[in-house]
Amino acid sequence: MNDSPGPTSRIWFSQRLRLHYVDWGNAEAPPLLLLHGGRDHCRAWDWVAERLRGQWHIVAPDLRGHGDSAWSPDGNYAMAAYLYDLAQLVHQQKLAPLRIIAHSLGGNVALRYAGLYPDAVTKLVSIEGIGRRPRAPGQPAAPGVEERLHAWIDGQRALAGRLPRRYASIEEALARMQAENRHLSPEQARHLTQHGVNQNEDGSFSWKFDNYVRAEPPGDLTDAEIERLWSRIACPTLLVYGRESWASNPAQDGRTRHFRTARVVSVERAGHWVHHDRLDAFLAELAAFL
Repeated sequence: MNDSPGPTSRIWFSQRLRLHYVDWGNAEAPPLLLLHGGRDHCRAWDWVAERLRGQWHIVAPDLRGHGDSAWSPDGNYAMAAYLYDLAQLVHQQKLAPLRIIAHSLGGNVALRYAGLYPDAVTKLVSIEGIGRRPRAPGQPAAPGVEERLHAWIDGQRALAGRLPRRYASIEEALARMQAENRHLSPEQARHLTQHGVNQNEDGSFSWKFDNYVRAEPPGDLTDAEIERLWSRIACPTLLVYGRESWASNPAQDGRTRHFRTARVVSVERAGHWVHHDRLDAFLAELAAFL
């Protein structure tokens, strides 16, 4: 990171939740929103924001239950809730029309938003944010509603008894961060850890995200409904994938057929966090696309 001033922390409200975002200044420039993934935080975008802040008005929110945003009191982390929060931020701050770069969970939310409000988004980049690979022919059918609800209730009960893990030091939390993504440089891992933990009263450290964000809600849109939203996206769309990731590439599994203008880019020597693993390669793709 360079020595230029960092972003300013700001607050917006959605469904009575006090949510946090950072604003990188340059308010007269076109808006560019950066949306992080699950169990992550808005400062994960700092390297991207530092390089793009001169051209764009960059806004990076913390999703509910993540970073410095409030935890949902009833553990509501349904996709519809994340979608509403994004819609409220764009509406309240008058950011539309805007460009969006989003990762993983954030990409899933951004794709739905762009399909719901096609006139609001002018360019969209989703890094491994299209969701699970489609069910292949011959695979078992998806669980029925009773199985999904049973699994959700059991999962909620388990999370209710799960206390946030405590690390004796930043170094101990840093080791966990590095184990999660071996591509991270020591500098990247330390930055992500320092912005991703709170210090507890006893001096230990815990991750900022709410454990309830781990639970998968039992009810969501059907595959057909999600595909309909994708088909409504009117802006140029870039779907970015790491060659070493576990995620399924939509150019290979057929899901690109649901998009009007989507182009898929695969990045060598990158896993799920392409924007961390191959920052320069990612920025080169952005420069050509944005």
